[in-house]
Amino acid sequence: MPRAGLAPAAVTEAGAALADERGFDQLSMGVLAERLGVRPPSLYKHVDGLADLSHRIAVLAADQLADTLRGATQGLAGGDALVAAARAVRQFVREHPGRYAATLGARPTGPDDAYAAATGRVLESLAAVLRGYGIDPGQEVHALRMLRSSLHGFATLEVGGGFQMATDVEESFGWMVGFVDRGLRATAAGGRDRVPRTA
Repeated sequence: MPRAGLAPAAVTEAGAALADERGFDQLSMGVLAERLGVRPPSLYKHVDGLADLSHRIAVLAADQLADTLRGATQGLAGGDALVAAARAVRQFVREHPGRYAATLGARPTGPDDAYAAATGRVLESLAAVLRGYGIDPGQEVHALRMLRSSLHGFATLEVGGGFQMATDVEESFGWMVGFVDRGLRATAAGGRDRVPRTA
């Protein structure tokens, strides 16, 4: 019988905590079993293996990030919402680097996959930030991809030790957010400006 107190959710949360602590690439069923005080085969009564565990962690992380973003941006608009969203994403990645890393290669397994719903909530919060700028609907997808790329890139480079120059990282973060803010304002003011070709 499964160990009393263990359930898929508890195993997933323990795996996420372990990934944050040691790194997502160091997560294994054996290490998790040791952390939980059970033999590795016991975990297979709760999850279907490392791939299933990783996917469950990705769902958990996306749900938590969605809740964090919604809470941070609620009642805000324009630049205030952008700053709040940027800080929320950065802080989440800094506090939960392992579980966030689980989302990077995750893909929904089907239309009813919880990961699709969770990432949809993340995107909706970011899209709401963009709508506060009055971005033309035809450019919203481009703006959303830009915003995600900027926030993801900065946060993952930071937690990976990618910023080695002496210039203060906080100053760089503020500079980036200000740059994005000005770009969004200019895009909104320009209406349906042509998106330049890159290839």
